[in-house]
Amino acid sequence: MNANDSNIAIFNWNVRGLNSAVRREEVRKMLQAVKPSIACLQETKLQVIDDSLASDFLGSGLPSYTYLPAAGVCGGIALAWDLDFVTVSDVSLKAYSLTARITMRLSNISYMLTTVYGPSQDSENPAFIAELKDLKPPQDIPWLCLGDFNLIYSAQDKNNLNLNRRLMRLFRHALDHCELLEIALQNRKFTWSSERNNPTLVRLDRVFCNKEWDLSFPAIHLQALSSSASDHCPLFLSQIRQEPLPATFKFEQFWTRVPGFLDVVKTAWEAPVTGISALNILHHKLCNTAKALKNWSSNLFGDAQMQFHMA
Repeated sequence: MNANDSNIAIFNWNVRGLNSAVRREEVRKMLQAVKPSIACLQETKLQVIDDSLASDFLGSGLPSYTYLPAAGVCGGIALAWDLDFVTVSDVSLKAYSLTARITMRLSNISYMLTTVYGPSQDSENPAFIAELKDLKPPQDIPWLCLGDFNLIYSAQDKNNLNLNRRLMRLFRHALDHCELLEIALQNRKFTWSSERNNPTLVRLDRVFCNKEWDLSFPAIHLQALSSSASDHCPLFLSQIRQEPLPATFKFEQFWTRVPGFLDVVKTAWEAPVTGISALNILHHKLCNTAKALKNWSSNLFGDAQMQFHMA
């Protein structure tokens, strides 16, 4: 599969509640600025989301959505998407996760997307880890798993040594069981702050994928965005567009021994050019000469003649 023409633009954020108009406006402004094709929002704290409420925080760019209701005023997940780029089907809700099949409209490539909100209470983490293991799709199905896991698997993911190594070990084993690879975050080490004078910093928000997803979507870039609306930083997953490199000019030494070379250089160099400075004029003269030599070479030599003159 090749997804070079697909639109990977996925936004992930623990929004710390959408039950205030101010917070909903902040989220809407962020989504309008980023313009993702898919948005995954955790900790909505909303038991019911209708179209009117959804438009308050999703805006017009993400008109389609589904959600996992909050348990009281805790938790809750929302998944929204732009129908111009993707379709969503086979939605499955569990205690800590929302899973759906995503199909890219342009390439018709499908994959499973799971967005999670891990529990903040250590006592619930074994159940969350068991759920994560159960979410593993059948062999050969691309899978992207992202969200606020509320867990770490390495001591480097926290800025102090207050660690629960038993939970770290269980999380590592779950990732190994699911055969998930972490997509590297490029511009930040931690994603959550306690926001105190001497803050605790932890990497709780992550993006994982299996090898099938990784092979389907090459050149992926994950970056952290800044916002003052939550103690979690938003993450944005996008596909790097590889622009074709411009053709470069290569000077061949044997050209100087071919009749007509000096005439081509002299004519091109003496051609009138415009420029506001000596450096600008020199640049235009060099460009003209390179273009003239390239045309002269391609018109004068075939492949066999080129090899002969080079020899």
